[in-house]
Amino acid sequence: MNPAAQPPVTRERALVLLRDMLRIRCFEDRCVQLYGELKIRGFLHLCNGEEAVAVGAMQALQAGDAVVSTYREHGHALARGLAMGPLMAELYGKQNGTSRGRGGSMHIFDAASRFYGGNAIVGGGLPVAIGIALAQKLQHGSGITACFFGDGAVAEGEFHESLNLAALWGLPVLFLCENNLYAMGTAVALVESQTDIASKASAYQVASRAVDGMDVFAVADAATQAAAQVRAGKGPAFLELRTYRFRGHSMFDAQLYRDKAEIEAWQKKGPIITLTTRLKGLGLMNEDDYQRLEREARAEVESAVAFAERGEWEPVAQLERFVYAERPQ
Repeated sequence: MNPAAQPPVTRERALVLLRDMLRIRCFEDRCVQLYGELKIRGFLHLCNGEEAVAVGAMQALQAGDAVVSTYREHGHALARGLAMGPLMAELYGKQNGTSRGRGGSMHIFDAASRFYGGNAIVGGGLPVAIGIALAQKLQHGSGITACFFGDGAVAEGEFHESLNLAALWGLPVLFLCENNLYAMGTAVALVESQTDIASKASAYQVASRAVDGMDVFAVADAATQAAAQVRAGKGPAFLELRTYRFRGHSMFDAQLYRDKAEIEAWQKKGPIITLTTRLKGLGLMNEDDYQRLEREARAEVESAVAFAERGEWEPVAQLERFVYAERPQ
């Protein structure tokens, strides 16, 4: 998978990418506040700093493609096109959420967008993606399956089994590894004898490549090339997206395992600030453009909060509904 010449950076394309990353950042920053107010309960895993991965990778996907995500999936869901209101309502646990409030933060699902979770189990989405991709191949469709997972999943058996089957069966899977350097609170170097994760995919004869996950253009271009290869029937492809999460593993994480100076150094090369600086340097945007995009994002978030606040709780009498599949009437 040799990198082709990247398309030119245009103002229109750049502002769309920046807008989408700001939507994710503002949404999750508001989630932090709502969590402190006990509006959002349970587990909450944020992707601050990883927005370029979600936004960039989604540029390569089509409406008929499937997306399998992780428990850190708010950014993936928004970048895929899920409406922000129902997404926020799902975090609230309200009936007007994407899964009627039954899934919460870690189990976002939307059949219309072919967004199949949201999975609380580390590496749990990998075999699901293999199953979906196998169905796509047997149905002779043109769709592919994009599977997001973190560096922690690489230590799971499902990772190796899934890559092996994908290669053996020539499945249309685009593996997207978000390597944020820490599996929960353990540095990759402490659990992986080989920290070059892309090389692990190569061992299974899967075309692989490591990409700067803090550069939204680099992610978008690499994902577009990889997805085209998969779509052309050349088998699965693998991207290791090297990124960094600015917040802890979850809201319960005291972050005692990494130095504050390390976090601050990575924040200076975060995807939003580096893209903004680059665009201003190229004369493709100014501070007014940035402020406008941020205002629009914050207004959309507040509208989503209002949507969630208006939602109703699931009636107690219906709590057993959906435990089993319902017969069509």
